[in-house]
Amino acid sequence: MGTPTQHDRYRSLLDFLDKKFKEDVTIKDIEDVSFYSYRNINRIFLALHHETIGKYIKRIKLEKAAQYLKYSTTTISDIAFNIGYSDIAAFSKAFKNQFNCSPSQFRETQELKLQLLQNVATSNEEDQRSSLIYEIEELPSLDILYATYQGTFENIKGIKEVWNLLTNYALKNDVLDDDTIFLAEVLDDNEITDNIYCRYNAGVVIETPLQFEVEGLFRTKTIAPQKYAKFLHKGSHEDSLLTYDYIYSHWMTDIQLELVDKPTLEFFINDEKDTPQNELLTEIYIPIK
Repeated sequence: MGTPTQHDRYRSLLDFLDKKFKEDVTIKDIEDVSFYSYRNINRIFLALHHETIGKYIKRIKLEKAAQYLKYSTTTISDIAFNIGYSDIAAFSKAFKNQFNCSPSQFRETQELKLQLLQNVATSNEEDQRSSLIYEIEELPSLDILYATYQGTFENIKGIKEVWNLLTNYALKNDVLDDDTIFLAEVLDDNEITDNIYCRYNAGVVIETPLQFEVEGLFRTKTIAPQKYAKFLHKGSHEDSLLTYDYIYSHWMTDIQLELVDKPTLEFFINDEKDTPQNELLTEIYIPIK
């Protein structure tokens, strides 16, 4: 196996930080994962990710705190402890610097937004009943080949470009067949994470080990077994953002399931090349305990 490229080392470091960000990550940890001095990998990280390693760790800690505030009733002190802050005052200060409001103000604002969304959604009771239908399903582990899109989720053109890159790469390497499962991992909440940092993995499930070495923008990973609440979205991919709004606006009051810190999955049931936009079907899997 050849020496890892800068891009591979950057991706390996990202994977490590995403798993360990709640812990005290040391300079030695970063150097051991990246095989670079901290100074050099930080320069590479800044060039590729547009922020330093330290700022990245701090940002994702606070974004995770914001998700807890938005989707759970966990106390603010417990949230601070869960993401690695032992000092509630330090957490509150850092949170305010990131979101321009205190943790309690953020939670109050999110509760108000959810109430407003509920009022809009319940204006049509028939739609409400159909859209809140869901199933509890536990998925087995899934091995995927994927490419990452980063940016606003409203940039459908940009997301499609990543899908085209992945599809062409998979075709070139004989990965696709008539039964191939196409899925996406939604890693960030676009209402919490700045648009330039939102991440989305376009992926295909691989049933057997690949017979080639993955390179460039493409990577493989295993999605661990997980329990999900499965919803069905019918319509264009653009309209799925409205479906997410509707689901989460009723999460605390009607669905009442506890979320876990794992990506949401989307499975694409039909192909938009030969399916009208209003007939497209997307299964949305939201991870739960």
